[in-house]
Amino acid sequence: MPVNKRSKYRGSRTCGGGTHKNRRGAGNRGGRGRAGHRDHRFSHFLLYGEVHNGKHGFVSKTGIRSRVISIGELDQMIPGLLAAGMAEKEGDAVVVRADQIGIDKILGSGRVTQKMQISARAFSGQAKQKIEAMGGQALVP
Repeated sequence: MPVNKRSKYRGSRTCGGGTHKNRRGAGNRGGRGRAGHRDHRFSHFLLYGEVHNGKHGFVSKTGIRSRVISIGELDQMIPGLLAAGMAEKEGDAVVVRADQIGIDKILGSGRVTQKMQISARAFSGQAKQKIEAMGGQALVP
């Protein structure tokens, strides 16, 4: 009785691979590599979370991504910014320099609950409106 597969198949023409045609190319195994991962091998790749749906759109090589924050989030961050020394209190207004906290543009969603003097590269129209409605200033250097 053979101990391992190598000696078991000695003398056999196809070594347990069926007909001699079956071991040719990659057709017998359903393609090479990730071939068929969306079709006949879907469940295997789904289990390992490796199913992908191809490419969509493009990524601009020259595009500049601006870092933005909504005015409501900034309003909630003010106590932490004051404690960290990244914002100052001048009278009844809070002075914030957006470039110090890594922000380029202020967007308008959220509520403004205190008077602020913010300097940033850009403001949305709604953000500027909300800041000025509370008596603050939106400054563009």
